[in-house]
Amino acid sequence: MTTKIERRVKIKYRVRNKISGTTECPRMSVFRSNKQIYVQIIDDLSGKTLAAASSLGIADKVAKREQASKVGEMIAKKAQEAGVTTVVFDRNGYLYHGRVKEVADAARNGGLKF
Repeated sequence: MTTKIERRVKIKYRVRNKISGTTECPRMSVFRSNKQIYVQIIDDLSGKTLAAASSLGIADKVAKREQASKVGEMIAKKAQEAGVTTVVFDRNGYLYHGRVKEVADAARNGGLKF
């Protein structure tokens, strides 16, 4: 019997075999912990992180989903400053629901295309 974490890791590797970030279209990876949410835009060919945002910098006491949408707006702004307009979304084995969906929707509203 696999645990929840082992199941997520299996899904993560299955997804990562199919998608990869290039210089023209980098990968937007989401990591979700119990309290925080982190997003990185990664160029897998050179192995560099082009932009990153997390909920650690948000001082307001807000709900986790609102926190996630703020992080989505922040990553869209940082990505455009780095010259990135299109990305490949990597949900990292999480379901496309809740906080992960909030990040994606906010990033789309901020101007990222995926």
